[in-house]
Amino acid sequence: MYSLIEMLTYKRPVGSTTQKEFCERFIEPTFGKPDIHGNYTHIIGKSPNLCFTAHHDTVHRSAGRQKIVVTKDIASVDPISQDSNCLGADCTTGVWLILGMIDAGIEGVYVIHNAEESGCKGSRALVSDYPMWLGNIQAVISFDRFGKNSIITHQSGYRTASDEFANSLSDALGMYDLIPDSGGSYTDSNEYSLDISECTNISVGYMSQHTKSETQDLEFADLLLSNLIKADWSKLVFVRDPNETEVLDYKYAYNTGYTSKFDADYGYGKTDWANVQALEFMLQEYSGEIAEYLDSMGFYAESLCDELKLSDTELSRLTQSYVKYRYM
Repeated sequence: MYSLIEMLTYKRPVGSTTQKEFCERFIEPTFGKPDIHGNYTHIIGKSPNLCFTAHHDTVHRSAGRQKIVVTKDIASVDPISQDSNCLGADCTTGVWLILGMIDAGIEGVYVIHNAEESGCKGSRALVSDYPMWLGNIQAVISFDRFGKNSIITHQSGYRTASDEFANSLSDALGMYDLIPDSGGSYTDSNEYSLDISECTNISVGYMSQHTKSETQDLEFADLLLSNLIKADWSKLVFVRDPNETEVLDYKYAYNTGYTSKFDADYGYGKTDWANVQALEFMLQEYSGEIAEYLDSMGFYAESLCDELKLSDTELSRLTQSYVKYRYM
C-alpha cells in the first residue's frame, strides 16, 4: 500500500508540474514516454484482446503535494490541510492497479490516459488515431468507478457493455458483489464504445470523489488487485454489437421529439437534451461543488422542491435532512 499512499500525495491538474513529476516517477519507468496526446501505452502479449485503462490527471484545483492520513485502512486527505479540494483516488487507484497487473505479467494492452477530467481528451485523441493494437481488442475495462459493487453497462444513458459481459467479468474475478450497473456517467472507456464490443468501468473502492471528503478503501483496492492478477480471463463473453445503439432512457436519444415537462410548464421551448446530459454528468461528478454554488447564489432546497413539483413526502424528507445537518 505504500506506493498507492505515496501516489496519492500528488495533486495533478492537467498540465501541472506535479502531473509531470508523477508521470516521470511512477509511470514512465514502466511505460516509457507518452504519445503526443499525453497517453501512455504498454502491451503485454502477442495479440491481447483486453485493454485496461486509467487516467493520470486529477480534479485538484492546484498543483503540489498533499498529506494523506490512513485510518482503519481508509485513506483520505489530512483534515487539517486547507490546500486540497479532493483526495484524487479518482484515478490514482486505477493507475496503481494497472502498475500492479503489469508487474505480475498479466497479458493485455494497458493505457493510462491524459486529460480525462477535462473531457476525455486523451482517450478521444487516441481512438481517433486508431493504433494497430486496437483492432484486436474486444473489451476495454476502466478502473475509474466509485464504490465496491459496480460493473458499468451504460454510460450517460447509452449501453456500452452487455449484462452478459458484466456478469462474466464478475465471475472471472471471483468478486460476485460486483454486479451490472446501468448508472455510469462517463469515462475513457466510453470513447472506445463505437469500435469495441464491451466497454466498462469497475468499482475500485473510492467514495465521494471530487470532494474534500473523498476516501479510498485500501483493503478493497488490495483485494481487487489480487483478484485481477488471479482472474480467469477466458471466462469473459463478448456480446454487445458496437454498431447498434441501445439507449437506457429514451429522452437521451437525440432528435426523437421527446419533450420535458418543463417545456410546457415554463415555456422554455424544446429541451436541449445534450445539455441536460452534460448537466446530469456534472451533478453526478461534482455534486458537492454544485450544492455549495447553489447555496452561495441563494437557492434553498425547499424552493427547488417547489420548482420541481416534488411530492410533500419528498419535501418533508429533504427538510428533515436539512435540519439534521444544519444543527448537528
